[in-house]
Amino acid sequence: MIPEIGHFALILALALAACQAVLPMVGAQRNDTTMMSIARSAAYGQFLFIAISFGCLIYAFLHDDFSVLYVASHSQLALPTPYKVSAVWSAHEGSLLMWILILSIWTMAVAHFRGDRPQKLDARVLSVLGMLSVGFLLFALLTSNPFERLIPAALDGGDLNPLLQDPGLAIHPPILYVGYVGFSVAFAFAIAAMISGELDQNWARWTRPWTVIAWSFLTIGIALGSWWAYYELGWGGWWFWDAVENASFMPWLIGTALIHSLAVTESRGLFKSWTLLLAITAFSLSLLGTFLVRSGIIVSVHAFATDPTRGYFILTFLAIVVIGALILYAWRAPALDSSVGFGLLSRETFLLLNNVLLVVATTLVLLGTLAPLIVEMTSGGKISIGAPWFEVAFLVPMIPLVMLLGLGMHTAWRRQNTAPWQKLLRLPAIAAVVVGILLPLLFYGRVGLMLAVGTIAAVWIFFSSLIQPIRSWRRAPGNAGITRSALGMCIAHFGMGLFVLGATIVSAFGIESDRSLSIGESVEVAGLEFELRELRDVTGPNYSAIEGVIEVRRDGEFVTTMRPQKRQYLVQKSWMTEAGIYPRWNKDLFVALGDQLGGGAWSVRIQYKPMIRFIWIGAFVMAMGGLISVTDRRYRRRAIPEPAV
Repeated sequence: MIPEIGHFALILALALAACQAVLPMVGAQRNDTTMMSIARSAAYGQFLFIAISFGCLIYAFLHDDFSVLYVASHSQLALPTPYKVSAVWSAHEGSLLMWILILSIWTMAVAHFRGDRPQKLDARVLSVLGMLSVGFLLFALLTSNPFERLIPAALDGGDLNPLLQDPGLAIHPPILYVGYVGFSVAFAFAIAAMISGELDQNWARWTRPWTVIAWSFLTIGIALGSWWAYYELGWGGWWFWDAVENASFMPWLIGTALIHSLAVTESRGLFKSWTLLLAITAFSLSLLGTFLVRSGIIVSVHAFATDPTRGYFILTFLAIVVIGALILYAWRAPALDSSVGFGLLSRETFLLLNNVLLVVATTLVLLGTLAPLIVEMTSGGKISIGAPWFEVAFLVPMIPLVMLLGLGMHTAWRRQNTAPWQKLLRLPAIAAVVVGILLPLLFYGRVGLMLAVGTIAAVWIFFSSLIQPIRSWRRAPGNAGITRSALGMCIAHFGMGLFVLGATIVSAFGIESDRSLSIGESVEVAGLEFELRELRDVTGPNYSAIEGVIEVRRDGEFVTTMRPQKRQYLVQKSWMTEAGIYPRWNKDLFVALGDQLGGGAWSVRIQYKPMIRFIWIGAFVMAMGGLISVTDRRYRRRAIPEPAV
């Protein structure tokens, strides 16, 4: 009975989404306040029914209802309760339902936090979100019903993928989806503005907080995914340039350009074309990522589906969204020109360069991701584009971008006088060069060209990000201090510096060593002695494991004991690697137990990862900066009508 309730709730949600998609848009055209007001009620009702449906699916998992095919395929009796909950979104049907739930939450939030937005704009935005909900609800009901029955019911389930039986799964996908789906709000605002023709500075002010929140959650979600892959997959890397990883990274890059472009549109009324196209592209890339994950055309530990029908559906949906949005843009493009100018040395110039470089970086990642698929579909041949290509191609636009970052944030709007600008940045720039060269030399014993570029860039971002907060702190009492928006910008940029430093140092000084060890033997890696003391059997709730006990010493002094495991899960019978990690703020020691080699020996992968935590800490600091910036009071005040020109 519960699954039928869940399915029926989705049908009711579809009916409300259809009303939300059509009636408010018609009401806005007719200036009918009654029809426009339907949008808010429909958004609330839609959320209620989708939440009921999602709750029914959770109930089915918690009560081991193996008459539901999705539950029988991705759970089992001995699965720990927390993983029964996270199994709800572990595969295609459940994760799609979670996507729809998060879209309804975003829609309800937009409806609730209306602020000073005009009712017509609000109605059009909610109408566009309703159209998107209709598309995804049809996708779920027609091709991906999570409540499909299994007759007769199974006695036990097929178990959750062992790779996903990890706490990281419980938090990574929902947070990632909040960011992914959140770009639909920016898209909806863009479509609504193009329909009405009202694309002014107030529109940018209304759009920007929603976009920054989505970007912040996507930043956290990507960081959590990187962290999960690092410790769960047993390879010790933090980014593999996997097609599905890239599918989340590309919207993040375009989203980064979008929030900066919105800043220009909000402050100066410029870059309207940039802002609209970036809003369309950010959400389109989110849909492309959905297609890659759910179409079955790629093989990845992150991919969900192998049903081409689902791929055709989402590809058609993507085409409708993109083509429709671009037609609207072409219609409005002639009216987007602005007579307002800016000097060569100005904040607008640096933000324009920021947009160009981020778009170039996204294009390179997109080409590297899709090229193997295109070659295979067109010629039947196979090519492989791996991490070395991505790393080189991505660095081309990224190196100038991080160098320009510290310059642009201290440049005035319209036109910057050169003398005070040079005076402000001269000392931080010199200090960044000196510290950036000395840091790897003193702590790690060597420095090279690319290493120096990376550390100088990181330190330059640190110093340039601190200038404005320090000047505000030293300002006399009573004078205006730094705004929350500016403070958030500085914090986010500081987080980028942490990320750049961590990525540079771990890439240059990380050590990886694959060794053979028997009980009682030891090896030396990075000045540390790793001794395999024993191997023992361990039993978990739904797995058995062989656990290695490895003692680590430096110069004979005990450092820690690490316990990597090789687990075999009882239902799927697959062997999984659980790494042993010794985390410190400035380094990780990473040990993974490999295969048994015979004669009592085991292959062991030992890694030394200096400053790897800075990568994830930096991402969280970036996200925190974004969330702080949206608390600025200007996003809560009423709009001031623009004077007639």
